[in-house]
Order: sequence, then structure tokens, then C-alpha cells
Amino acid sequence: MDGVICHTNPFHSKAFKLFFEKRSLFPTEEEFQDHMYGKNNGYILSHFLGRKIEGDELAELEFEKESLFRKIYEEHVDPIPGFLDFFHSLKSNGIKTGVATSAPFANLELIGGRLDLFPYLNSALASEQVTRHKPDPEVYLKTASNLALNPDQCVVFEDSYSGVSAAKNAGMKVVGVLSSHTIEQLPICDLYIDNYLGLDVDKVLSLLH
Repeated sequence: MDGVICHTNPFHSKAFKLFFEKRSLFPTEEEFQDHMYGKNNGYILSHFLGRKIEGDELAELEFEKESLFRKIYEEHVDPIPGFLDFFHSLKSNGIKTGVATSAPFANLELIGGRLDLFPYLNSALASEQVTRHKPDPEVYLKTASNLALNPDQCVVFEDSYSGVSAAKNAGMKVVGVLSSHTIEQLPICDLYIDNYLGLDVDKVLSLLH
């Protein structure tokens, strides 16, 4: 979802900066590139706070940060250019779709609700629905199961190193969305796009053959 449906990373940066400023921590944009984008909150918080964050403490800190993000982002929900047309063209071609995000479900509710995605999704999984986060393939394998598809029948759209790795670990084809990273910063993908403008459904389906 983040960096694939909407370019949310700048707003996550703002939320994390406010969160960390309260704790007299001031990560750089470079550190966010390496340790925030595409990572789950357990990893991010443990890395920047310098100790293992888990259990109730993780739930509490994650809620604080993600509430900040939703407050900042709710007036800015805006899909990546061409996304909605492409998404609806998938549906009109009878293709099953699912969202598999490392974000909490409340974030998915915000974005999916604003863009009216839920009536058209066959699966919607967020961080609460998995026990192992990307680059572990669990969220993608669960999504394939929800869609009643084999992994080799799936194409994943991803923008982060851990996300592309998770999709490849699941045995799926991957389209790299270059919203947050360059081609060189991602594992090798089967196709790369800057946005969805003019993206042809047949071109994506051809990856499966």
C-alpha cells in the first residue's frame, strides 16, 4: 500500500520525526531510507530507540506513531498517478486483487476507504494479520490463499527492498514501483514502473507466461 497505492513515505517521515523529536532523537532522511521505508514498526522502533521493542510497548508506541501519521495524512490521501484507472481495469478484466501491507489495518482503512477500494478487493491484509513481517513471505502467501491462487499465478507490486524480497521469497513475479527507491536500491524485479499512467493489463499478465 505505502509507496504502491499512495506515496505516503514523506508523511510517514513527518510522523516519525515528530515521534522521535519528543524523545530527543533526530534521524536523517538517509537513515529513514535505510531503516524506515518498507520496514515494519517493530524493526523501525527497535533500530532507532536502540533496544528491542516488543509486546505491549510496541503496540503502544506503534499506536502513537500511526495515529500521528493518520492525522497528518488524512487530508492528503492521493493515489499514485494512474493507479485508480489501472486498478479498475484489473477488475474489469476479471483479475483478483489484494492488498498486503506492513502497515496497521487502521491505515489501510483510511486509504482504502478514501479511495473506495474495499468493494473491489478480494483480500486485505495488514500487520495485525501476520506473525512474520516482510521480507518473510507470510503476508503474500496468505493473500494468495485468500485469492485461491498459487504463488506462481500472482504478480506483486512493491516499492521497498523488504517488500520485493518478500514477494520473491513467496515465488511471485514482482513489479517494482519506483516511488521511494531507484532500480539499483531494489532486488531485481520483473518489471519497473514510475507510476501507473498507461500501464497495460496485458503487459502485467505477460509476466506470468
